[in-house]
Amino acid sequence: MALKKESQEINEVEEKNQYEMHLDLLTGEKPRQTKKILSQKGAQKTKSNSSNQARTRRTKNILSRKGARKTKSNSSNQARTRQTKKISSRKGAQKTKSNSSNQTRKQNLEIHRNPQCLKTHVITHSGEKPFMCHQCGKTFRFNKYLAIHMRVHTGERPYTCKHCGKSFSLKGNLNTHLKVHTGEKPFTCDQCGKSFRTKGNLQTHISLHSGGSPHNCKLCRKSFSLKGSLKTHMRIHTGERPFICVQCGKSFRCKEALNYHTNIHSREDRFICQQCGRSFTDRNHLKNHVTTHTGKKPNMCHHCGKCFTKQTLLQNHIRVHTGEKPFTCLKCGKSFRVKGNLQTHMRIHSGEKPFTCTHCGMCFRFKGNFNSHMRFHVSSV
Repeated sequence: MALKKESQEINEVEEKNQYEMHLDLLTGEKPRQTKKILSQKGAQKTKSNSSNQARTRRTKNILSRKGARKTKSNSSNQARTRQTKKISSRKGAQKTKSNSSNQTRKQNLEIHRNPQCLKTHVITHSGEKPFMCHQCGKTFRFNKYLAIHMRVHTGERPYTCKHCGKSFSLKGNLNTHLKVHTGEKPFTCDQCGKSFRTKGNLQTHISLHSGGSPHNCKLCRKSFSLKGSLKTHMRIHTGERPFICVQCGKSFRCKEALNYHTNIHSREDRFICQQCGRSFTDRNHLKNHVTTHTGKKPNMCHHCGKCFTKQTLLQNHIRVHTGEKPFTCLKCGKSFRVKGNLQTHMRIHSGEKPFTCTHCGMCFRFKGNFNSHMRFHVSSV
């Protein structure tokens, strides 16, 4: 009975399916069974696509992890390389330091073994300057520095330029001069990019940007951008003239003035006065001399209207109105308007009496006293 029932149910299902197929044919639609099959296939395809995408994502994740591990290993290798370089540089620095310390120890041993070297070394701590120049009184720590200084007085210039034949007293000055021929300018301004041959010229240029003059004269309050300029300026107040001409004995405050003067001895007089025939080595000197013939006084004081032949005479005169006395005696503190008055005053302290009477041998400190004394001999005759 059960088999019979099952066979009947199967038959009913088959009839139902046939009927549905017949209806689908009449309406032109696809069979419902086909739709089911297609939907099942589409679902399977979607499922396979999603599984493929999942596999792709998993592959990408694996590759990204591998790339991250590779990057991490590269960075760690770079870090190890940097660390190795640091260690090697430290070792090199330590080696250099040890070498320099060993050299210092050797030098110290040589100093202590050699009594003369020890004596020379002790001077650096004591500040003693036993070597003195007999011409200007300047003292030095070592004899070699005194020998170099003596070239200022003797005019010796052992270092000669092979390009132009110019000579120098110091080797460093020759090296600086050679940059004129090579065109080398190693010192550059950080603010404007301008280059210079010497460090001193660069420092002078930098002061133009800053506008500062840190070196001030305590006597007249004049300020300078360079310490060397202040040192040269102080000689105006002290009357010091350390640069002496070997040929005529004339002295100067700065080396540049001595160099200019030295050229006078080496060249002929080229500028001749048309009225008296007197010759001069400089055009300005001739110009000042001509005013003695013409009587012209082009330099006028704006305070009182007084006129002068030379600009320097006008400058000295203006100090009468301003009360300025820039020339000060360092021994007694007395100040003067004119440099010549200071030089005359210094004879009081030095005891110098340069004016000697040819009749009686009496000496005088001032020219005025000497002239008065000479009139006494003339009147007595």
